[in-house]
Amino acid sequence: MGRYEDLIGKRVVITGGASGIGLATAKRFAEEGSKVVIIDWNQGALSTVLNKNKKFLGGIIADVSSVEEVESAFAQIDELMNGLDVLISNAGISVRKPFLEITYEQWNQVLGINLGGMFLCAKEAIKRMERQKSGVVLFTASTNGMEGHPFYADYNASKAGVILLAKTLAKEFAPWLRVNAVCPGYVLTPMQKAEYTPEMLEEVNQSIPLKRHADPEEIAALFAFLASSESSYITGSHIPIDGGETA
Repeated sequence: MGRYEDLIGKRVVITGGASGIGLATAKRFAEEGSKVVIIDWNQGALSTVLNKNKKFLGGIIADVSSVEEVESAFAQIDELMNGLDVLISNAGISVRKPFLEITYEQWNQVLGINLGGMFLCAKEAIKRMERQKSGVVLFTASTNGMEGHPFYADYNASKAGVILLAKTLAKEFAPWLRVNAVCPGYVLTPMQKAEYTPEMLEEVNQSIPLKRHADPEEIAALFAFLASSESSYITGSHIPIDGGETA
């Protein structure tokens, strides 16, 4: 049984829900007794996840950077759940490249998904939450949006934008909507493993006070807390979860 009784029956939508932090978060909310719908662009991964996780209410294929696909996804969410209570806007990509090698095409792709996708999904979710005058919107930002890191100019800029988007929406839609940004540090996800060699991972671990990467489940636990009434006075915040890295 879950840990937050008020999450039982809540209608939860998670983007980027077929892997990494998104999948761990979807599993956590399903354990809490929430109705969970995941959105992902990867049809193969989505099918596999839905086959393995029968507690999920459903899954929708969509590119979060496409206006049409996001609108269509939320129309399907209306049919599945008749609205939603919690949006976890998590879908994102990252490409490790020196600044001068980043093409404008790559810049636009990263910003389009990581920031544009947050804008589009939040807009559709808040339209629906406004009718019931309640809801929680949570964004996956990053400690990379709080301080500079070489080789991730586009990613860092997008995540800084996500933090300020969260703070702005929190002010604009208070008091009935709570909006926060979760800022993970290094998390051992498929995306991270694809970009770092084992030696690079170990080098990173030595720079973190807790000497390890986070597990995706640890980030999921923070999302569950922030969606629950236990965090009813937290809004407009960006919350690092980074093993002490930014301390």
